[in-house]
Amino acid sequence: MSFKQPEPVQVVKERRDAALHALVSRIPFTTFLGVQIERKGDELTSVLPFDEKLIGNPELPALHGGATAGFLEVTAIIQLCWSVMWEDMENSGCVPQTEQPGFQIRVPKTIDFTVDYLRSGLPRDAYARARVNRSGRRYASVHVEGWQDNQTRPFAQATGHFLMPPRDG
Repeated sequence: MSFKQPEPVQVVKERRDAALHALVSRIPFTTFLGVQIERKGDELTSVLPFDEKLIGNPELPALHGGATAGFLEVTAIIQLCWSVMWEDMENSGCVPQTEQPGFQIRVPKTIDFTVDYLRSGLPRDAYARARVNRSGRRYASVHVEGWQDNQTRPFAQATGHFLMPPRDG
């Protein structure tokens, strides 16, 4: 009986990073906001680097509520897509052909997205993590928390419901 040799760790890491990069680059709003994604295993943390264009009230100054909501919604969508992609990658051992010209990542459509603004977003970097509460064939529910200096003191949180795109196969 012969056993298949496991892939080198670096190859697996590069495959996962390529898939995440392809996902993030397919969502134009991430570029507009300047959102970056940090990955540790299957855990993603979104980073919204501070930029003057994100200030809504220069008197305070505070992050614009729309920028905050957009940041949280993008985080939820990326986490939702990533959880599906992760499952596919781990089960099949391969990454979608992200470099092919016709390749498209099917992004879930937002049904509703409710944001709770807990305190003013300060003029500094913000971070967010999403948790997929439920992900079925048609519907998904995601919770997101955004913080700045202290993860235990979120400045905003949100819950979103999404219509899942049809899956191939």
